[in-house]
Amino acid sequence: MKLLKSTLAGSLVFASLTASAMAAEDTIKVGVLHSLSGTMAISETTLKDTMLMLIDQQNAKGGLLGKQLEAVVVDPASDWPLFAEKARELLTVHEVDVIFGNWTSVSRKSVLPVIEELNGLLFYPVQYEGEESSKNVFYTGAAPNQQAIPATDYFLDELGVEKFALLGTDYVYPRTTNNILESYLKGKGIADSDIFVNYTPFGHSDWSKIVADVVALGADGKKVGVISTINGDANIGFYKELAAAGISADDIPVVAFSVGEEELAGLDTSNLVGHLAAWNYFQSADAEVNASFVETWKATMGEERVTNDPMEAHYIGFNMWVNAATAAGSTDVDAVRSAMYGQEFPNLTGGTAVMLPNHHLAKPVLIGEIQEDGQFDIISQTAEVPGDAWTDFLPESAVLKSDWKDLGCGMYNTETKTCVQTLSNY
Repeated sequence: MKLLKSTLAGSLVFASLTASAMAAEDTIKVGVLHSLSGTMAISETTLKDTMLMLIDQQNAKGGLLGKQLEAVVVDPASDWPLFAEKARELLTVHEVDVIFGNWTSVSRKSVLPVIEELNGLLFYPVQYEGEESSKNVFYTGAAPNQQAIPATDYFLDELGVEKFALLGTDYVYPRTTNNILESYLKGKGIADSDIFVNYTPFGHSDWSKIVADVVALGADGKKVGVISTINGDANIGFYKELAAAGISADDIPVVAFSVGEEELAGLDTSNLVGHLAAWNYFQSADAEVNASFVETWKATMGEERVTNDPMEAHYIGFNMWVNAATAAGSTDVDAVRSAMYGQEFPNLTGGTAVMLPNHHLAKPVLIGEIQEDGQFDIISQTAEVPGDAWTDFLPESAVLKSDWKDLGCGMYNTETKTCVQTLSNY
């Protein structure tokens, strides 16, 4: 009898494990790698919510390849080394088919070696500094030529800015972006002495001296503008100090690359009216597809919730991945990658996003002016601009080209006709 019970118990355990394994095989796992705590939670939590909504919508349509999608959410907690650990966990423990995640470039750089080692697939939805091209990453946010350069041109051509304060959080994205902008500005005839560069840590809160230094930059009467690559909750203190110093957008305009509707939702915007942001999407975009997206988002998450640019990047990237997997008949990374090239999907501003062989999108560039309600009045919008992985404004990068479709190379030297395939170069 004891033997019978033991055998029966063992059979039940085996059956349970087998059922669990079969259930796992019946789903396609989607990794969601966004900070839900720490300094970047202010921006990234919404992207996690976006992915859950998109996955639910796809499942309601019947899933993908005859299976339901299963979200696997982890919290790297704004800890850059932890991003790498969580990416490895997603790929080796949970065996996800794709990862949507990261915000800061330092977190992406942390994840990159893991993704490449394990041949994972990452969709990265945030504007970044460029100067990188991996066959395992699709960059659905803006490259510098789709945000930083057009915003600088707007300051020069439309606002007559003569002196530039480049203020950023101290990590790779602001530093590389500002290196590009310094080179670009000098090429436009702006003197070294008319460019002020400053970096602060994540979570920085005391902005009094920095704002005073910016004000002092215009002591000679020249027009000063701030280009902000400040990230995370440090923006709250920066804008509060501007207001406390009595600085309006007419006095010293600020154009931000990491402040959107989500960040403004936590601020008193009454003193920020007129300051600017450059993105590829704003909630206020006048397009039928956007109205439908915003309505669905608010109905799902609450009327007070807002949409923003990185959400649109996830929306485009996710739908392109679904379509590529459908075309390939598989979620295999290599098969999906091949099917991604040339993928088109309607963006939320009324145009069409196209995935290029360099793993970047063609996207419009929008400049918005902050309104009292925390939304943006779109004052400038271009046609779709192809994303450039390697900037034209740094000599060592101007000769490089990324083409994973035909050249199979992310770092092709157009002068030597050779491909550099060293991981450290990414």
